[in-house]
Amino acid sequence: MKQRKVNEETIEIINDLIKINNDRIKGYEKAIENTDSLEAELRTLYSRMIEESHEYNRELSDRVAQLGGEPASDSSVPGKIYRAWMDVKATFSGNDTKSTLAACEFGEDAAQKAYAKALENESNLAPDVRDLITRQKSLLKGSHDLVRQYRDQYAEA
Repeated sequence: MKQRKVNEETIEIINDLIKINNDRIKGYEKAIENTDSLEAELRTLYSRMIEESHEYNRELSDRVAQLGGEPASDSSVPGKIYRAWMDVKATFSGNDTKSTLAACEFGEDAAQKAYAKALENESNLAPDVRDLITRQKSLLKGSHDLVRQYRDQYAEA
């Protein structure tokens, strides 16, 4: 019975991370819509972030299925983990590149918080799940830093 409870908690944590990645995908789709077609480099960056989240979701969904759960497919039902990408979509203030990048960085901060919160429960997480979450968090940190770098570059322009 105790193992079942641990699995249920783990599934909930992983599903919350799937939701933040779903929100991240929607946020970057909105960023592409708000980015001038002449800014191909940024559109490519946003597309890469979308693909990244799709890949993370595949890994997370596989793990949920291995645990006997049903992977989350939505992005609008709030989980226990802090999520803010839906709010990010509402913060786009027009089509200016700097504000779009700032909103994306805010969303990346939210993703970092979600992954950090997931790891707070690490005593209940199996080592392979903890490793998966830690690896994805680290990769997301690199994406966050890249978005910040672009934001700073556009702020100076």
